[in-house]
Amino acid sequence: MKKYALVFPGQGAQKIGMGKDLYETSSAAKKVFETANEVLGYSISDMCFNGNEEDLMKTINSQPCILTVELAALEAFKEKCPDLKIACSAGHSLGEYAALYAAGVVDLKTVLKLIQKRAFLMNEAAESTDGAMAAVIGLDDETVIKLTQEIEGVYVANFNSNGQVVITGDKNAINNSIDRFKAAGAKRVLPLAVSGAFHSPLMKEAGNSFVDFIKEFKFNNANVNVYTNVDATATTKAEDFIEKLPKQISSSVCWTQTINNIANEGITDFIEIGPGKVLAGLNKKINTELNTMNIYDVESLNTTLELLKEKELV
Repeated sequence: MKKYALVFPGQGAQKIGMGKDLYETSSAAKKVFETANEVLGYSISDMCFNGNEEDLMKTINSQPCILTVELAALEAFKEKCPDLKIACSAGHSLGEYAALYAAGVVDLKTVLKLIQKRAFLMNEAAESTDGAMAAVIGLDDETVIKLTQEIEGVYVANFNSNGQVVITGDKNAINNSIDRFKAAGAKRVLPLAVSGAFHSPLMKEAGNSFVDFIKEFKFNNANVNVYTNVDATATTKAEDFIEKLPKQISSSVCWTQTINNIANEGITDFIEIGPGKVLAGLNKKINTELNTMNIYDVESLNTTLELLKEKELV
């Protein structure tokens, strides 16, 4: 039986209006938003549909907003296609939480509480440190790793795709390292509009605080493999997720390795669930033979359902 992988994007995918037409047309999606409003203690739906860009970009808001839209889109998909043929799931940074939900590791209320706390801790860490991030374009992973080992205060945040690695760390160190990366052959080094040094040791305290918080919640064994950010390995045991999630906050996101490992299992069809098409673009750069469909609104949901029928995946 042919199967597909579900993948979920991370911070940066947000935009005003996301999820609105799913809310208006899918009872399952609407229920997700209503539950999020209740659990999070404010109108997440209003922030997604009618908020302003400045507020939505804030880590403390963007993470729960993006996750809610991803879960709503997933439930709208399941409403139309109850017999999902999922081979595995994975998510980029905060998207990993949606991947855990999709695999039955955590329930809806739990995953919302987890991401709210994660966003708070990461925002708090960002405000107490002077961090920054930048995308290095056109260098291989090994060269970027070598340079970060040589430059104090600079680390690898994301292995996004072949020739695209995000660096993170102390703001002055990041700014002062740009010429080093260009001299090593980088085509471009682009500072990112983020508020902190995410996925770096500057987030270590946030990860440590998350360790105690996460122990309060029930985790299940996954019903399909979840490829985790910290090591790109297929994971199913509840205790492994409890151990890995706090580490993920200060560790590199191994996305290139994750997609390669999933492809090595013979999976060539992916469905990106959530706002935008960021992961579709990254996946194509990682492996041109991969096909990534998208679900982020009603039109893309219907288009993906048609494609799945054509491929005999539903």
